[in-house]
Amino acid sequence: MTGPMKQSSTSVTRKPRQGNPAPVDALFDAYPARVKAKLLALRRLIFDTAKVTKGVGTLEETLKWGQPSYLTPETGSGTTVRIDQVKPAADQVAVYFHCQTNLVETFRELYPELSYSGNRAILLDVGDKLPEAALRHCVALALTYHLNKRKP
Repeated sequence: MTGPMKQSSTSVTRKPRQGNPAPVDALFDAYPARVKAKLLALRRLIFDTAKVTKGVGTLEETLKWGQPSYLTPETGSGTTVRIDQVKPAADQVAVYFHCQTNLVETFRELYPELSYSGNRAILLDVGDKLPEAALRHCVALALTYHLNKRKP
């Protein structure tokens, strides 16, 4: 893949476990098993993508709007990526992006075969295989959104 996907050193910041599970881990544990499995696969994909995407730096996992969220606080390279079960659809999850960016519009042009929700999310069926290559590219574009905006 061309573009931002190059090896870089990236670490992960998570709140340490002390007694009770971290809030993000507790949230994952509260999802139904199939939804949890799909969200954990997305979580791995996001972290793996951050590790190999030049300029991302440390990826922080936190809760925003009650959803697992992934930020680039060290470099400010990207916009927040969030994941969650689609409410009330028990069989769908979504990867959410900032709605005031052109990211989802770009994704629609690049990957018309994916399902979308307005200008804010990629929708995925829990029972389907993840479209990993497309998702990795979309996540990389989000995690480098501000870097790409700065380029002339």
